[in-house]
Amino acid sequence: MTQVTLNVNGSAQTLDLEPDMPLLYALRNHLGLNGAKYGCGLGQCGACTVIVDDKPVFSCVTPCAGLGGKQVRTVESLGTAEHPGSLQKAFIDKQAAQCGYCIAGMLMRAQSLLESNPHPDEQTIREYMAGNLCRCGTHLRIIDAISLVARQNGSAL
Repeated sequence: MTQVTLNVNGSAQTLDLEPDMPLLYALRNHLGLNGAKYGCGLGQCGACTVIVDDKPVFSCVTPCAGLGGKQVRTVESLGTAEHPGSLQKAFIDKQAAQCGYCIAGMLMRAQSLLESNPHPDEQTIREYMAGNLCRCGTHLRIIDAISLVARQNGSAL
């Protein structure tokens, strides 16, 4: 075990971890942040997506050891059930979740897109979101929700 300091959702957390422990396990098992989900464990489905230094990453294959000094954001940083953020509200309004398992990862990838490009067109949204999968097939509603926020940002979508 070694001490690893993670900056998660704006708060520094020093944890005793194996340096090769995936970020997902540290978030869920040590910090109680259960938004990111274990899906495939191979970085292929996106259920575990979080934002590290403004980029979406698969936390199931990202070792904690390389995260010193980096900013990690999870879905818990976007809002709460009582006060959802604009993207969360759009997902609710567009009924973008069916089972909900993929939604935290979808939200984080979409948040990253909207922060880097507040006015993406539909093709850009589709391409950016391709790394995250929804087994229930709500991709079209997810795209609609992201497009809604882009329009609220002043886009011509």
